Amino acid sequence: MQTNANAESGVHVCSLKSDTPQLIRPGTTYQIVRFPFGSAEPFDRFGMHQVEQPDGHVVDDWAADDRSGLIWPSKPGWGHLYAMIQWESGDYTELRDQFVRDPLGLTSEPEDTTATEHRGPTPGGQYYVKSHGIFVHPGTPLALRVTHNASGPRRLTLAEFKLVIHDAA
Repeated sequence: MQTNANAESGVHVCSLKSDTPQLIRPGTTYQIVRFPFGSAEPFDRFGMHQVEQPDGHVVDDWAADDRSGLIWPSKPGWGHLYAMIQWESGDYTELRDQFVRDPLGLTSEPEDTTATEHRGPTPGGQYYVKSHGIFVHPGTPLALRVTHNASGPRRLTLAEFKLVIHDAA
């Protein structure tokens, strides 16, 4: 059995997590979920979530800059996106989430949303997990966005956002 030691081959993974509550305004405008960098980050061996971004922008404060919510794919391929979203209790009748390519208009690619879900609240906690597959390309960042329709801002109490890139033939 032969193995390929080339770092470009094989599966590339970026796994982000934030347990710092994020205040999300109500309405129809989706907001990017932000994630910390460095040691607070579960896994980013391939440099897809860095303070210094591929276009040269440096994120000074992850909690205040939407760019901290971007994953920049390290190679082209079949991307499998995962998210876990947990909301504080509230007077919601609808919670929304979606994955999006280039949510800040940083490339010549048009914004492209996918796996958009609108759901009513559950009788217990508002905890959701989702996954979706898409083709990904370096230079086109991805993000997780959320919104809700409660009477006022509500906290996203825990969020995870993950990208797994498989080679595509």
